Amino acid sequence: MVRHKSNFSELWHKLPWKKFHRTLFRLQVRVFKAIRAGDNRRARNLQKLILKSRCARLLAIRQVTQLNPKVDEVTSLTFKQRLELEKVLNSQVNQWKHSKLREISIPKTDGTHSILKVGTIKDRAWQYLVKYAIEPAHEAKFHPRSYGFRRGRTAWDAQKFLFQNLNAQAKGIEKRILQLDLEKCFHRINHSTLMEKVIAPMSIKLGLWQSLKTGINPQFLGQGEGISPLLANITFDGIETIHQSLRYGNEMVFILDPSDAADQIIAQIEDFLGQIGLKIESNQIKLVSSTEGFDFLGWHFRVQSNGKFRSIPSADNFKTFRKKVKAIVNCSNYGASEKAKKLAPLIKGWRQYHQFCNLDGKFSLWHMNQRAWKVFNKEKNLNRHQVNDLIKKAFPKVKRQK
Repeated sequence: MVRHKSNFSELWHKLPWKKFHRTLFRLQVRVFKAIRAGDNRRARNLQKLILKSRCARLLAIRQVTQLNPKVDEVTSLTFKQRLELEKVLNSQVNQWKHSKLREISIPKTDGTHSILKVGTIKDRAWQYLVKYAIEPAHEAKFHPRSYGFRRGRTAWDAQKFLFQNLNAQAKGIEKRILQLDLEKCFHRINHSTLMEKVIAPMSIKLGLWQSLKTGINPQFLGQGEGISPLLANITFDGIETIHQSLRYGNEMVFILDPSDAADQIIAQIEDFLGQIGLKIESNQIKLVSSTEGFDFLGWHFRVQSNGKFRSIPSADNFKTFRKKVKAIVNCSNYGASEKAKKLAPLIKGWRQYHQFCNLDGKFSLWHMNQRAWKVFNKEKNLNRHQVNDLIKKAFPKVKRQK
């Protein structure tokens, strides 16, 4: 029997986490294969097995208490409390009672605020445990052109799909783009229809019903917390079959040929959303030609007059990024070496995300580089060689991934 706090810590860190991951993955693969084979009964039995699995419970607790960034100010559980929570999940997983949520205001790039409803650590651990059970079942059925908030899929995959359908060989200059924004639909989702779509045992569905009643909504907010992004993907799954399109979270684009009737496609979209209790508004849908260009996932895509496809960072994305860089460079609270440390991950992350774009002109960051050099050079304790070294650290180059 463990008696000391240090022993609880040692016991937690010595758990075979890699073995737990392998065990959980094997169970999830079996669920995936059962759904692909059409054996829903076997899939539900395997989902119940995941809920009973000790490795899945411990991984869910670890995900909430260690790996995920804290979206609330709740203190993380101690090692003893984590082990006690595993026992609570084991005994109450099929009769889970959700606590009330806390509302946190999150600022957005356009100056507005989004309200994030956060559950307790115990509730979020239960959500991750349920997510481990139902995610592989739906991954077997999700449409291949649904890219957002799914394992093994990135925004670069969506960017590549647009390139393949709008380049010169695909005659992208003749096509039109129908943009659809589903962000404002989340609070109107029909929960009954959603529960009919969820592939899970009745015990999981009852727990999800309670979580929805407490205020947890299917949504793609930030990186997503708990079960919400998965439920949102389940809700909108199937909309991709209406026409040649791709969806990344709540953002969606339809690629229309010259012979396609936009009115008919919009009617089919309205019919699909009507089945899940949603109604599309005029400001949520927009039709543009490929030569006009459109913003999607922080990029601006456009087909030039010569038929070539062009992808650059969007104006809003670059404006937000430049504002962050200026705030660091012009800050007088710390010196050049500290500024270089703060700039390096920001510059590297931006360049890495836009690595498949055309980064000529202002997007090469030459002017930002020169401005930072002038500010760093004002420090009397630095010579120009030291300033050059700091600039290289602050503006790292990124190799394009294959």
